Amino acid sequence: MQNRQKAINLLGLAQRAGKLITGTETVIAKLNKGKITAVIMACDVQDNTAEKVDRAARKVNVPIISLFSADEISKAISKKRKVLGLTDVGFTKALIKKINEGV
Repeated sequence: MQNRQKAINLLGLAQRAGKLITGTETVIAKLNKGKITAVIMACDVQDNTAEKVDRAARKVNVPIISLFSADEISKAISKKRKVLGLTDVGFTKALIKKINEGV
């Protein structure tokens, strides 16, 4: 299995484990409370949404991963979403490791 697919599968696993927040406004609210360890944003998200999420993430120094399309993200978590927030350090490290191995 390719690393890209493994990284996408990791999002689904995080969803089932309850370690994933979905939706732009919810992710921004949790970012402001310091509850998010990484943001996954679709590469094809609208500019104004990207700007809002980017601003909120930068304020609290949280990394943004925007390598996956909205379709890939939606399939991974079985919901139509473009912005996700990981709330677990372990899942964040595992995802970043997969990405660094080549996606």
